[in-house]
Amino acid sequence: MTGTVPDILSLLREGDAPFALIAREGSPDVEILTGDVVDVELLADIPLLDPAGTAQEVLALVPYRQVRERGFAAHDDGAPLRCLIVRDRTRVPVERALTLLPSEPIPLERPGFDIADDVYAGIVETVIADEIGRGEGANFVIRRDFTAGVDADPRVAALTWFRALLAHERGAYWTFAIVTPGHVAVGASPEAHVSARGGLVTMNPISGTFRHPAGGATAETLTEFLSSTKETEELFMVVDEELKMMSAVCTDGGRITGPHLKEMSRLTHTEYMLRGRSRLDPRDILRETMFAPTVTGSPMQNACTVIQRHERSPRGYYSGVAALFTPAAGAAGQGAAFHDGAASHDLDAPILIRTAYLVDGMLRVPVGATLVRHSDPYGEVSETHGKAAGVLGAIGAVPRDIPAVPQGGPGAEDPDAPAAPRALGDDPQIAGLLASRNSRLAPFWLNPQDAADGGPFAGHSALVVDAEDRFTTMLAHQLRHLGLDARIVPWNEVTDEQVDDAELVVSGPGPGDPREPGNPRMKRMRDVVARRLDAGRPLLAVCLSHQILADRLGIELAPLDRPHQGLQKSVEVFGAEASIGFYNTFTARVAPGTTRRGPAEIAADPVTGDVYALRGPSFSSVQGHLESILSHDGMETLERLITQALAPVPA
Repeated sequence: MTGTVPDILSLLREGDAPFALIAREGSPDVEILTGDVVDVELLADIPLLDPAGTAQEVLALVPYRQVRERGFAAHDDGAPLRCLIVRDRTRVPVERALTLLPSEPIPLERPGFDIADDVYAGIVETVIADEIGRGEGANFVIRRDFTAGVDADPRVAALTWFRALLAHERGAYWTFAIVTPGHVAVGASPEAHVSARGGLVTMNPISGTFRHPAGGATAETLTEFLSSTKETEELFMVVDEELKMMSAVCTDGGRITGPHLKEMSRLTHTEYMLRGRSRLDPRDILRETMFAPTVTGSPMQNACTVIQRHERSPRGYYSGVAALFTPAAGAAGQGAAFHDGAASHDLDAPILIRTAYLVDGMLRVPVGATLVRHSDPYGEVSETHGKAAGVLGAIGAVPRDIPAVPQGGPGAEDPDAPAAPRALGDDPQIAGLLASRNSRLAPFWLNPQDAADGGPFAGHSALVVDAEDRFTTMLAHQLRHLGLDARIVPWNEVTDEQVDDAELVVSGPGPGDPREPGNPRMKRMRDVVARRLDAGRPLLAVCLSHQILADRLGIELAPLDRPHQGLQKSVEVFGAEASIGFYNTFTARVAPGTTRRGPAEIAADPVTGDVYALRGPSFSSVQGHLESILSHDGMETLERLITQALAPVPA
């Protein structure tokens, strides 16, 4: 699209061509993208190359229903995987865009939530009791939608709301408006779900929501939020879940940096950054990381099932991503997805949250709350109100509070100018609270993970059986770091021959009740454990499989009074004190003081009798997740348990 900037913006307002406006964090400009729209079925179909084989730029709107590509459950609303093939791009300074974009408020008609507060609170109670309480997962995000009628031209509404976000929101990773036939999406996403540039993959888990009081956030008001057990555990759980994804796409598993504050105009969050190296096609990276646990839950596969059970309507694009694929330097004219061994495109994909959608005259602002074992139902109701108000206030659809601006800072005279950052993360008290979190975490994930030189188990191999919890990807990465040649096979694909022939079988964790007799997954995992135990072949059993092993040895299984989902505990494991992360709703339990059962030595809580670990001839097990970031002593404990499982059995 050629012409002056005013002419271009006028054409966007009055024409009918699809377009996107993007203001990226740290950039002084708004990018204006125009082109052609095509809808495709699969991520692999996103047309990164034109018919002549030349790399082209594509902006893809990826709906939530796309998780079906990974075999996960989702209400299917038919929302298309929509691609804007970029033909032209223009840049305009943010300050210039603010003077040219429309600013008259867009009135709303019949505003309100589609689910009443009491009804939503009841859903929260049910999920905590019936899903987290039954061991189906550690946390789940259940959404509801704020809706309203809009009697305005959709293109004008999109440009108006985009301008309002530019003027009144700050701290967003992307501020954007995407207008395609019959569909408008305008938002300010705080979270970069995944990016890939030159082989470096970055993920940005954000969790915990602090709604600013009148007058803005201060170090004092933030202190209580940062000291909250619920908010801290919520962040650690989503970091664990995204590390599962990083371990699947990155050769080095992913390294954590942070935590940091994500300060926005009305809300503040806490965040980590995860980075690793990958040689995958960016579309494959996107597929393996669908979608962020901050907007779904964990473990991911079960979270999708829980969402389908408890959400009353499809998600559309909420919790999907806007994925911009840009030809990498030197990729033009290449006839394949790679050039010189590197991906032909860079990827930049923020999560589609804090977004308003306009279709057929109806505005929809989806918002969700992360439900954990500590959740208060009406506290989660309040969180959805705060998130919806943040979006609606930012776009000017409801009255907004002008954020506090330091005296003499940018925007001091112009209330429509972006507020200056307050950098509360630099406050010594706040910085200390943030830094103190890492003292609890596993050094393995905080330090560089260069390939191990040999490792204590070099020359050995392991078969990891995945019971529908991708903690196995992190576990396999740690096994490889210890020198093992490890590969993962899903529970429903592993054969008896593979189980029998493996040098070491690592029977993995998974959701659900291990006592459930009719569950095919539980039956298969019991078969795996039994075959190895009966044959006297090396076995390491983790979490769910630990419970199955205990049951096989005649140890009682029982539900915990309160689920241990994302809980860090210091326990004794065969004479060594270990800080370990737990994600269990059920436990193996013996009478306090019991130290043996048949061939097994037992490490158990001296008061409750809850069994933390087992070991015996050619087997060992652990209830906690040694691969979790919560397992400060995870690698050392893992090495000890593998040594036990591989040790020769005396004749």
